[in-house]
Amino acid sequence: MISGEGESQGQVGELTAESAGAVLREACEVSGLDSSGAELLRLGSHAVYRLGPAPVIVRIARDPDSLEEMERAVRVARWLESENFPATRVLAGVQQPSVIGGRVVTFWESVQEREEYATVEELADLLRRLHWLEEPETLSLPYFDPVAKLWKGLRALDGVAEDDRKFLEERAGRLAKEYDRLDFVLPFGLIHGDANIGNVLRHRDGHPILIDLDDFTLAPREWDLILTAIFYDRFGWHKRSDYEAFVYRYGFDLMNWPGYPVLADLRELMMVVWLGQQVSASAKSADEFARRLRSLRTGDERQDWLPF
Repeated sequence: MISGEGESQGQVGELTAESAGAVLREACEVSGLDSSGAELLRLGSHAVYRLGPAPVIVRIARDPDSLEEMERAVRVARWLESENFPATRVLAGVQQPSVIGGRVVTFWESVQEREEYATVEELADLLRRLHWLEEPETLSLPYFDPVAKLWKGLRALDGVAEDDRKFLEERAGRLAKEYDRLDFVLPFGLIHGDANIGNVLRHRDGHPILIDLDDFTLAPREWDLILTAIFYDRFGWHKRSDYEAFVYRYGFDLMNWPGYPVLADLRELMMVVWLGQQVSASAKSADEFARRLRSLRTGDERQDWLPF
């Protein structure tokens, strides 16, 4: 780990394009990489850059307290490489994660020169293969606690009206009790944790790979199927034929499981709370947060939710 000078983790401000750019330049300089011509691909849980002169992806975490999580992601990536599993690879020859200006930075091999997503069928194939793997104890994977993660997100809300916060907390409390009563039917074990079509890219040689390994944990495997289900069932981001192909390739239809509505409600709420953490820094996020919150309050359909 490399600790950069500047703000301590407790003093880190909002992650913006400007602040992330400053961290990028220092991180690249420390690591002997050229940041000129870097392209900002997205600004969400991470600021993600593609370096122009080299096939490198740089990820700068929004959460200044994510060092342990990113150390685990690096370990997971190296283990998956040893298993010849198609996933994103950490950049060799660079000490990481590094901490620059209070931000956690990691470097990864670039999949290709543009973002091209794989199919839901390929996502199902990767998940089925992933769920057959037996992780070594050296990975030190934690047990996934969605309720704890949700409450951590609620505490991190900034710029959200007090009545909206109270509504979200009450909904979280109700769902936590319902979640505790769920009877999972799939095996417990290794999961990706954020398995959706946005985290499966097409490699430049044509094969699909899993990216964003930050949320690898031990949990019921239903968690790796829920996003594809609600992307189809609630948001309309997948067609029926896509979802049916996913079910056929993976071999299990989560929507036929009695616990599906509770898991869907909980995952949906986590998506809303995650967006609520960005309302003070992004007008686009604030507008989408308001849209999603309104549909939770009224019970309206989620078909107008926009992907983020």
